[in-house]
Amino acid sequence: MAASTLRRRSLRLERVDSVATDATVRHIDQLDSETLGAVYRAVSGGRPVTTAETDLEPGEVIVFTDYYRVERV
Repeated sequence: MAASTLRRRSLRLERVDSVATDATVRHIDQLDSETLGAVYRAVSGGRPVTTAETDLEPGEVIVFTDYYRVERV
């Protein structure tokens, strides 16, 4: 698999201080168990997640202890 393909399939969570008014926002308790686990591992371990692990979309914001925007890596 090409590196560019892997890059499109990886997401990271970036802590943000503000949220755009048009952003899709989901609270942590709205996530399914697989996505919740991936978000927790990403936040606690500082690692990207794959799109196969989650139903997250780039640009949406997850509300946890802080706000985390999903970014494509």
